[in-house]
Amino acid sequence: MQRVKPGDTILVYVRQEKEDDTILPSAITGAYEVVSEPYEDHARLFTTPPHMGDEVFPFRMKVKPVAVFPEPLEFKPLIPDLTFITNKKMWSGHLRQAMREIPEEDYRLILRRAGEEATDA
Repeated sequence: MQRVKPGDTILVYVRQEKEDDTILPSAITGAYEVVSEPYEDHARLFTTPPHMGDEVFPFRMKVKPVAVFPEPLEFKPLIPDLTFITNKKMWSGHLRQAMREIPEEDYRLILRRAGEEATDA
C-alpha cells in the first residue's frame, strides 16, 4: 500500500470462484484511478466471505473508474502474452500478493483485450 499514490491506475483481479455448480474463472473486471492516499479504516464495508474469518480489510484507498469492463476478462488466455508472468505454468504465484506492479505494455494489452482504450493516466 505504501507504493500506491494518487494518479496510479489499478486493475481489479478476481480469483476463480465456485458458485453452486458453476466455476467462475479468474478474471480482470476493470481499471480504476487512485484518487486518495492509502489509509486505514476498520469500519466494516461488506460481509466477509466465510473462509476469511472476521477480516475487515482495513487498508483502503479511494478510486474512480477508468474502464469497468462490460464482461469480466478471463485471465488465463492472457498469460502467454503478459510479460510480468515469467513462469507461464505456475502463473498464479505471480498474483499471490495483495498488489503487484505490472509493465505499461501489459496494462495496455489487458485493456485492448477487454475492448477498452488505454489513456495516459
